[in-house]
Amino acid sequence: MENFGLTALVVGGAILLLPFLDSRDERARTALFAVCIALTWRYVGWRFLATLPPLALRVDSLYAWGFWLVEALANIGWTLGFVTLARTRDRSREATDNTAWLERRERPPRVDVLIATFNEDAGVLTRSIVGALAIDWPGTRVWVLDDGRRPWLAELCASKGANYLTRPDNRDAKAGNINHAVDFLRDRPDPPEFVATFDADFVAQPEFLRRTLPLFHAADVGVVQTPQHFFNRDPIQSNLLIGHVWPDEQRFFFDHVMQSKDAWGAAFYCGTSSVIRVRALEEAGGFPTESVTEDFLLTLELERHRWRTVYLNEQLSAGLAPEGMQEYVTQRGRWCLGLMQIVRSPLGPLSRGRLPLAYRISLLDALLYWAASFPFKLLCLLVPIIYWFTGLTVGTAPAAEILRYFVPYYAAVMITLYWVTGGLVQPILTDVSHVLTMPAALRATVGGLLRPRGRRFEVTQKGGRRDRVRVQWAMLGRFGLLAGLTLAGMLYGSLADYAPGRQPVGSIAIILFWSVYNIIVLLLAMSVCIELPRYRREERFRTSELVSVIAGGRVLRAALADISAGGAHILAPSPGRRDDIVAVRLDGIGELAARIVAASDSSFAIEFVDAEAARDALIRKVFSGRYYPREREVRGRRLLRALVARALR
Repeated sequence: MENFGLTALVVGGAILLLPFLDSRDERARTALFAVCIALTWRYVGWRFLATLPPLALRVDSLYAWGFWLVEALANIGWTLGFVTLARTRDRSREATDNTAWLERRERPPRVDVLIATFNEDAGVLTRSIVGALAIDWPGTRVWVLDDGRRPWLAELCASKGANYLTRPDNRDAKAGNINHAVDFLRDRPDPPEFVATFDADFVAQPEFLRRTLPLFHAADVGVVQTPQHFFNRDPIQSNLLIGHVWPDEQRFFFDHVMQSKDAWGAAFYCGTSSVIRVRALEEAGGFPTESVTEDFLLTLELERHRWRTVYLNEQLSAGLAPEGMQEYVTQRGRWCLGLMQIVRSPLGPLSRGRLPLAYRISLLDALLYWAASFPFKLLCLLVPIIYWFTGLTVGTAPAAEILRYFVPYYAAVMITLYWVTGGLVQPILTDVSHVLTMPAALRATVGGLLRPRGRRFEVTQKGGRRDRVRVQWAMLGRFGLLAGLTLAGMLYGSLADYAPGRQPVGSIAIILFWSVYNIIVLLLAMSVCIELPRYRREERFRTSELVSVIAGGRVLRAALADISAGGAHILAPSPGRRDDIVAVRLDGIGELAARIVAASDSSFAIEFVDAEAARDALIRKVFSGRYYPREREVRGRRLLRALVARALR
């Protein structure tokens, strides 16, 4: 029991204290992350002093020391992350308090909204254009920057009242597209003071500018960044059927990491859902083009010219998360590649130029995240396999010592991250997302560090039909091979009585647990590679809003179960049979004709018909933000039940 003493103290202290602490209190956060850091380096130090063989030119020695080195580098990165998360900043009050400053200005600042597009389809772009045109700010102009040079998009913009702009080539991809637009707007009779940038799949909410512009009250603010939220489910949510109990994978970054970076003065531009001061952009020389992640690099260039980037953590827009695994890994590979290009640039963390310490640490943290934690994750998958087949270990220690040093460290870190993030950090699912990203991250890290220049910008595909099962065989096979080798190694070690002769029984038990854990993670990753069909053409949002249904001279008042721009699900007995036409009266829109497409004794579904005239109003209503799922704590039990249900499906 004495080996569990420190673990019991960590867990018991958490049970007694955390219910009475506020996760936004920096004193509590600092104390808890200080404990995490102390226990982390207690563990890493013990690994170095007590578990490694003498350093020698032997396979077993180099293997153990190599693993420890990667593990230590990963822990340096996590330590920097803990320091970052110890602080947090919420600018909502600041935005509210400075609304009066904005209203006192002699004239409202001119803002141009820029939507950069290359190959998105009409449905995706229509949502974005209509949402941008609905932004509640006087004199706002919307510009669609079309690098696809599509005549139909010019016609669509004209029909909606948006401006259309193209250029003769696609030089420098998205960064070059926006630079061309800013140069064009500078020469107009009424040039903008600010530009708001949106990806082509993002829909702005009406209050976007009224909430972001007040933060420019400080004369040195160059960028106001807001979080990216998504109205569809990402591949992990969708393919594991956990979207109702597990938020999208980027919530940890945008709801927690970015607020903490802002508290340290290290927030950065993220490419969409942002407002930029044009004068700051001009002083920085426009969007930099040396990296495929021009967003982070822009912040560093602005910092060189003493312009700050600040972060407002309010849901003011929503876009499409990558819908398939190929798009998911392409996006993350591009992020990794861009970071490596920045590291190799004159604005890297070890450069001699003017770069604040907070950004140097932030870049080093990001570098270690991509270049150390993903290789460490790969090694963690390989170590049990290598042990079962060869007997090689990454260190020797009695099981009691492992329990004494590793378990308190792991418990403290997971409990603290769970508490700080409201359950967003869960051991298994967090590892699943890392395993899925791992191959792309490893390729991009090596390629970006060795050959940072001349890399092509990979566009994340959005939209399109996904009404059938798709299997990503290459990814599934990769993870299946690792799971199969782990299972085969366990069987080999058991049947041949091979492993027990190499390690004490307690250590074998730990390796066995490690192997089973890896198999669970890999099986879940394989499940994500089987992409389940998405039949609905429009995203539906849950709501309990009341509507009126008129059929046969009778008016039925009922609650909605969900709504989309194409139809709705109504919680009431059907007033007719399938294909009957009824009238539906929606708040803010009026009366629309609808066809009954499904009916039961307790509910019925409708599809809006001949609603082109009201299409824009439906988009504005549905994507106004009132229907988006709000942040909630993740409940471990509900998540476990959902994963078990997926496994039994």
